[in-house]
Amino acid sequence: MKHLILFFSFLSLCTITKAQKNLLQAGPMNGYVTAKEASIWVQTTESAEVQIEYWSTENPDNKLSTEKSTTKKENGYITTLIADKVQPGTNYNYQLKINGQAIQFDYPCKIQVPKLWQWREQPPEFSILTGSCMYISEKAFDRPGNPYGGDYQILAEMAKHDASLMLWLGDNTYYREVDWTSKTGIYYRNTHTRSVPELQPLLSKMHHIAIWDDHDYGPNDAVGSFYNKNLTQQAFKDFWANPNSNVSGETGISGQYEFNDIGVFMLDNRWNRTPKYDSLPREMLGQAQIDWLISALKDSKASFKLVMLGSQFLNPLEVYENAANYPNERDYILEQLEKEQIKNVIFLTGDRHHSEISKLELDNGITVYDITASPLTSRAHKAVKEENPIRIDGSLIKERNFTKLTVSGEFRKRTIAVQYFSSDGALIFEHKINQQEK
Repeated sequence: MKHLILFFSFLSLCTITKAQKNLLQAGPMNGYVTAKEASIWVQTTESAEVQIEYWSTENPDNKLSTEKSTTKKENGYITTLIADKVQPGTNYNYQLKINGQAIQFDYPCKIQVPKLWQWREQPPEFSILTGSCMYISEKAFDRPGNPYGGDYQILAEMAKHDASLMLWLGDNTYYREVDWTSKTGIYYRNTHTRSVPELQPLLSKMHHIAIWDDHDYGPNDAVGSFYNKNLTQQAFKDFWANPNSNVSGETGISGQYEFNDIGVFMLDNRWNRTPKYDSLPREMLGQAQIDWLISALKDSKASFKLVMLGSQFLNPLEVYENAANYPNERDYILEQLEKEQIKNVIFLTGDRHHSEISKLELDNGITVYDITASPLTSRAHKAVKEENPIRIDGSLIKERNFTKLTVSGEFRKRTIAVQYFSSDGALIFEHKINQQEK
C-alpha cells in the first residue's frame, strides 16, 4: 500500500508539473543585464504567478529569487522579472516557477553578468549575435502561395554559439492585415512569433535587446502617421525587456545600453518618419533624436559604438527605405561624426533581405561601417542587382543568415571579427574591423 501511495503521489506531481508547463506561452527570455541586475521576460497562457529562482554556477546551493509577479490579460499575460542580487562577472543558472511549480527545460537557462573590468584588467573577449527580419508563417493569415517564412532551424543554430548578447534589428515579427488594426491582433501576432518552438532555447541562453522596423511597428513601409503606433509601441515595450526607451526625449523606442566595453544605441526610424515627400522636407529620425545620438556618441567612452537602425544607413543608393532617401539627415549625421571626431561608429542595420558590409572613409580619415544583417527567417532576395559602391568585396549575401560579432584584444586596441553564418550554421563570410585610435 505504501508503494502504491508513493506511485500515485508521483503521478500527481507529474500531472501538476505538466499542467504548469502548459501555462507557459513563451520564454523565459533574458532581457538586458547589468553588473547589478538582470531582467527575465515570461509570457503565460492565462493569469498566473511567476517567479525566477537563480543561483551562481560556483555556489549552486545558495538559491536566490526574484519577486513574484502575477501576469494579466491587459498586457498579454506578460511580466518581466528582475534578478537584483546578481554580482559582477558571475554566471548564474535559473529556474522558472509558475504558480509555485518549477518548470523543467531540456536546454540551459543562463544569466551572464558582465565583469567589473575597468581599472582592474583588460576588457573581456565576448560575442554578440545580430540579425533582422523574422517571419513566422501562419497559413490562415499569410498571402497565398509559397510560405514567406522558413528555415527556422537558423534559430537553433544561433543558440549553439557561445554569445552573450543578441541584438534584434527590426522586423522581429511581421504584422499581417488582420493584426495592425487592433490591440488584439497586435498582441496575437507578437505572441505567435515569440512562441515558435525553435526560438525558445535562444531566448534563455543569452541576453536580448531590440529595435523595431516597419513590420513590427505597423504596415509595410509605415511612417509616423500610422494611427495605431501607440498600441504597437506598448506591445514592443511589453514583448521586449530593453533597459530603457524614449531616451531621445520624444515618444518612441530609442534607447542606450552598455555591455562590457561596447556602447549600444537603439534608434527609432519609424515614429518621426515622413513619406518620401516630393515637395516637403523628409525626416526619418527627427532632429531631437539626431541631436541626442550625436551627443551620446560624443560622450561615449566605448571601444566601439554600435548604432542599431532598421534602415540601411551608409549605402548611398536611394532605394527602398535606405537613409539615402533622407539625405539631409544622413549628411548631417556624417558631418557631425567628422566635425566632432567621433570614431569607431558601426551601424547595425537590417530590412533589406540581403546582407552586406559598407565602409565609408570620411575626409579626415575616420572610418564608419554599416553591417547589414538580413534576413533570419523571412524570404531572402536572391536577385540583388544594385551596385552599392561602398560595399566590401565579397560581403553580399543573398540567403537567410545571421551575424556574429566577436570583440577581442587589448584595451584601446580592440578588434571586432564579423562573421556571417547560413541558416544551417555554415560560415559564409568574415571580416575584421580594428578600433581606431582615440
